[in-house]
Amino acid sequence: MGNRLATALSPYLRAHADNPVDWYPWGDAAFEEARRRDVPVMISIGYATCHWCHVMARESFSDASIAALLEEHFVSIKVDREEHREVDASYLAAASAFTKQLGWPLTVFARPDGRAFYAGTYFPPRAHPGIPAFRDVLDAVAEAWRERRDELDRTAEAVGEAIAAASVARMDGDLPARAAIEAAAALLAADEDAVHGGFGSAPKFPVAPVLGFLAVAGSDHRELVVRTMRKMGASPLRDPVEGGFFRYATRADWSEPHYERMLTDNALLLEVAADLATAGDRPAFLDDLGAGVVSFLVERMQLPEGGFAAAQDSESVIDGRRDEGGYYRRDAAGRAELEPPALDAKLLTGWNGLAIGALARAGQVFEDDRAIAAARRAADRLLAEHRRADGTLVRASLAGRASSAPATLEDTGMFAGGLVRLAAATGEAGYAVAARELVDAAAEAARKETSRAAVFAAPGGGDPVLAARGLGFADEPAEGAAPSGLTACADAAWRLAALGAGDRYRELAEAAMRSVAGIAPTRPIAFGGALGVMARLVAPLVQLVVVVPDAAAGTSSDGGDAPPLASATELLAEARRQAASVTAIVTETQAAAFADAGFELFEARPARDGTATAYRCRSFVCALPVTTAAELRDLAVG
Repeated sequence: MGNRLATALSPYLRAHADNPVDWYPWGDAAFEEARRRDVPVMISIGYATCHWCHVMARESFSDASIAALLEEHFVSIKVDREEHREVDASYLAAASAFTKQLGWPLTVFARPDGRAFYAGTYFPPRAHPGIPAFRDVLDAVAEAWRERRDELDRTAEAVGEAIAAASVARMDGDLPARAAIEAAAALLAADEDAVHGGFGSAPKFPVAPVLGFLAVAGSDHRELVVRTMRKMGASPLRDPVEGGFFRYATRADWSEPHYERMLTDNALLLEVAADLATAGDRPAFLDDLGAGVVSFLVERMQLPEGGFAAAQDSESVIDGRRDEGGYYRRDAAGRAELEPPALDAKLLTGWNGLAIGALARAGQVFEDDRAIAAARRAADRLLAEHRRADGTLVRASLAGRASSAPATLEDTGMFAGGLVRLAAATGEAGYAVAARELVDAAAEAARKETSRAAVFAAPGGGDPVLAARGLGFADEPAEGAAPSGLTACADAAWRLAALGAGDRYRELAEAAMRSVAGIAPTRPIAFGGALGVMARLVAPLVQLVVVVPDAAAGTSSDGGDAPPLASATELLAEARRQAASVTAIVTETQAAAFADAGFELFEARPARDGTATAYRCRSFVCALPVTTAAELRDLAVG
């Protein structure tokens, strides 16, 4: 038995390298071996910081008798869901036919052609109440393969047909008007936990895309988000020492959290806090919450070379034993005695795009230079290392080594969205130009596709192993903990349009959202990100640009980022506090660079009389420029 995982890029795969199981990584070789031996494949999907993945590894995959069963009757494949997002999405869709308790580890049994005929999640070595023993599952599947294969074939074909039908089901419709947006928000409000905040009962997730939608859906719904953020922020779901949020809570009051800390959750919740801080009176707790999440991202999740780790583990080693949550239950002094839980140091393009955007936005709103500096470092590293010469993206890397997994639509959309936000926060047009190129590439890839009508598609195509077996899986439009690739691309396109890149980008955003407009308003908990984009599309477009004289900002002709003189401080502070669809603070040189790059909003925007000057516009129709904070406040209420 060869050790095929020892040199894998994924920390999750390497953690299983010493199992007695004869693992294959995701690839053609495993399926070819299953075909040669005429045995099914067992596909185990998880990720490095997943607690129950650790448990199944210790209990089941370290058991020599279970490993022997797997070797005799199956070909075993180990998949990192974060590295191979399309594979995970495809088999999650198949697994939904067999269990409603979807999650990770995901355990899928499939034919040698990759079509699933049975699935579950965590299986222990010995039966628990309601959960069969893994060895019993393996025996049953092996027996069915030998003696009732025709039944398994029928199941596999039926599941495949159901997935194919779902992938072409009509979800399109007209973009919802303001009343439909309000109705979707009201559906969510009806499910609010009035005591503890959030939605539904235990287990409870932050569902940040839904909070992001409600934050822009109107003042009444904004208050719901404020309540939820306040209660989550003061609960055990948020680490009081290091500032970050845990993935979810097992109780309705946000207590007894599942202790892993994800880059996605913290980035999206940070952006929600920033959005709340610019709408009406700013609740005082938001500054502390925002600063805490920024500190967590910058001090704990930031990688030495720039960019951010995918997640931090729920477990750590205490007194020689792995302990879930033991590190996090200690105070700062107690933690100082321990090695922190491990980071999954994979650099994921899409997830880093979310962090770049959130830190850029928070840095602008909360005036936090650390946040913007960390966002810039991450963006510069990704542009240098994750963007290929042909314009395609690297999905993931570790310590400079690129994964062979293809980038997905979420990588394009999330990275582009982060770059647009960073451009507005730093005044550097180059980031917006890079974002425009990414969105253009996704639109062009969709135009070239003939198999389905799409507005955006991942440049470079999908997973080749799935595609070779007819299992290619289009980007899933529904959302959970993060926006879909479709939504992320639409959001980036809308933001480009708001900066003046052209009507084409608004049209792309509208077309993308029309593709899910037939279902999103009736299922708002699953389409929070899409509804957020739809809400922005129907809301008045408010653009705010502050132009600081080059001399006052201490910049050179190539546009630096030195701080402006104190005389502009009050105007800049007011601009950062105001609600607007997009806010950009630029020097005169930077404004000219935006205009030269084709961003209409910045054309003919001088600083008047050597003084910082604010331009507040509605759909590119601007009020007279103002130079004081009081004048800008008057424009906002006028």
